[in-house]
Amino acid sequence: MTGTDIGRDGTDGTATTERLTLAKAINTGLRRSLERDPKVMLMGEDIGLLGGVFRVTDGLQKDFGPDRVVDTPLAESGIVGTAIGLALRGYRPVCEIQFDGFIFPAFDQITTQLAKMHYRSRGRLTLPVVIRVPYGGGIGAVEHHSESPEVLFAHTAGLRVVTPATPGDAFTMIQEAIASPDPVLFFEPKGRYWDKGDVDTAGAAGGGLDTARVARVGTDLTLVAHGPTVATALRAAQAAAADGISLEVIDLRSISPLDTATVATSVRKTGRCVVVHEAPVLYGTGAEVAARITEECFFHLEAPVLRVGGFHAPYPVARLEHEYLPSMDRVLDAVDRALAT
Repeated sequence: MTGTDIGRDGTDGTATTERLTLAKAINTGLRRSLERDPKVMLMGEDIGLLGGVFRVTDGLQKDFGPDRVVDTPLAESGIVGTAIGLALRGYRPVCEIQFDGFIFPAFDQITTQLAKMHYRSRGRLTLPVVIRVPYGGGIGAVEHHSESPEVLFAHTAGLRVVTPATPGDAFTMIQEAIASPDPVLFFEPKGRYWDKGDVDTAGAAGGGLDTARVARVGTDLTLVAHGPTVATALRAAQAAAADGISLEVIDLRSISPLDTATVATSVRKTGRCVVVHEAPVLYGTGAEVAARITEECFFHLEAPVLRVGGFHAPYPVARLEHEYLPSMDRVLDAVDRALAT
């Protein structure tokens, strides 16, 4: 086994919990899906011999062969178009888009074909396609390599849009995405690829793709985050606790559909809400969360729902990205403003 074994199943001494990076957890989840279903196949640029630019698919072509782990040409529209055809023939293709900003050549295939074919066929056709998208900043790269385009796809009916924040969720959610009959955009926070966490590699699938989780219990304010900003929110909550402020952190996990119920339950308890994401604040996920919480929790709110995110500008050069991305200080500033109201 990989990593440090920290748990036991209590029967034969076999370790069931491992300490894995988020990237390795996805790799392990992909391996389980390939082993489980011979119709699962992976496609993408440099994912085979190289193992992907982030080595997320390392070793899979060696073990499953080039017919199931396919190195494709540099043509995102062709990758997704081929996956659509394979899905119609009974396969479960998993596509990798090498970097978030490279997804736009495939935007037409995703939003006008993949998202609509089930509806267009009155439910007769299903397209179980997963599109893996490393997204977000924090790796010292430039535009086209540090984008957060998740809301563009969440706006399109017919697509599931999900993002894990922990290795444990990455392991279970990639398997759930592959098993889903629906097209899934699986956004992977590449700035967190090397973060380690506990993964129950022998456990069953997690709580489902649609369900948010309470990452930290609190009473004074609800912090809502997803993907790379969950860790930022948790650090902010820990810092606030030193000042006697109790923050509840909600990890959305799914952007579309959105688990409003879990967020609303928290906000009814705390009376205040701050939403954090790396994508620009304007028209972002935070706007949808704020609208829904205002509609459902209006009489419980003690302050307006506030948003912290990227600025409405192209992603900056690497030496300035720390100014662009939501930091713990920016999150705590929003918390202070909400609590002062």
